[in-house]
Amino acid sequence: MTQTPQRPVDHRVPRARALRRDATEAEKKLWQHLRQPQFKEHHFRRQATIGPYFADFATHQAKLVIEVDGGQHSGSAFDEVRTRYLEANGYRVLRFWNNDVLANMSGVLSAIDTAIRADRPPTPDPSPPQAGGGE
Repeated sequence: MTQTPQRPVDHRVPRARALRRDATEAEKKLWQHLRQPQFKEHHFRRQATIGPYFADFATHQAKLVIEVDGGQHSGSAFDEVRTRYLEANGYRVLRFWNNDVLANMSGVLSAIDTAIRADRPPTPDPSPPQAGGGE
């Protein structure tokens, strides 16, 4: 009988689970929206591990990270280093303050949608004629 090799232990997993469990109200509220059909195809993850860091929300498919920050993040040198790391690895980083998420969800969702669409090729204008259709 052959043994399959054990999967290496990722020591970041317990921390990611704790961060998901202890999410802020703003993170919980945004997560409910990111799970809706409008964003579902992008497969957002909560507390996604990217290198040594945890992203509040990330879609690896669109290479987009969303951070929801409280006042303790204002002018944070750590956040700047982290953002540079993520950008160097091909991710775009969107940051929103907790109060923006709680008070202006439609604006936050619009900014996220715009960022996601920025990578898509534009649709032809005017749209090409439909096959089999006549005028």
